[in-house]
Amino acid sequence: MSSELLGLVIVVGITFLSSVIYVVSGAYRREDQNEIGDRGGFLLGSLVRSWLYWFLGPVERLAVGLKIAPLAFNLTGVALGVGAGFCFGNGNLNPGGWLLLLSGALDVLDGRVARGQGLASPRGAFLDSTLDRFAEVSAFVGLAVFYRESVTLTIVVALAIGGSLLVSYTRARGESLGVVCKAGIMQRAERILLVGLGGILDPILGYEPGTLLGYGLIILATGAIGTAVYRTMWISKRIA
Repeated sequence: MSSELLGLVIVVGITFLSSVIYVVSGAYRREDQNEIGDRGGFLLGSLVRSWLYWFLGPVERLAVGLKIAPLAFNLTGVALGVGAGFCFGNGNLNPGGWLLLLSGALDVLDGRVARGQGLASPRGAFLDSTLDRFAEVSAFVGLAVFYRESVTLTIVVALAIGGSLLVSYTRARGESLGVVCKAGIMQRAERILLVGLGGILDPILGYEPGTLLGYGLIILATGAIGTAVYRTMWISKRIA
């Protein structure tokens, strides 16, 4: 068994066992006092999101107890995103995928740690969303380097980058004008999962390097551009 497959089996096993414990213990029924009401879309719905918060709970409580600055999670997430991009650019898709997923996990923690410490603020929210874009774009740049010999896939990566930024921008710009639009797919959680899992599974399944991840990027680019167009039309109709 390859190290990539072994790592995946271990993570899947831990995820499955923790999910069973989460459901059997009734943890999913408990109200989360440290979560804001709206978190936008999530690939597999609110149950998966709440399980992730529960799973990362010990890390969150430790960080709150030790008074670790929420910004530390933001900056570490950026570093992991840059690391993922470096791995992607060098053809190391599997470690790049894991680093990107870890970056996404830290993005979950920063806001919750800030609220747990009573440090939530507009400045923190701004830094959170902005630094997330740095991490994400870094990963995409690495993918552009990896696919540099394929004109088609380089264009796909460019569309994925543009679509991802537009998904975030249309919502932020709409909210600044008093119109809230949360509809659509390929928000940050979906994008991180799709690219991260694509990078992890690509070498394991034995296809030509980058094939599976390339299909994932096509889905991502299509969904992100479609969501950005939909939000643009939806918001424009509601601006006074």
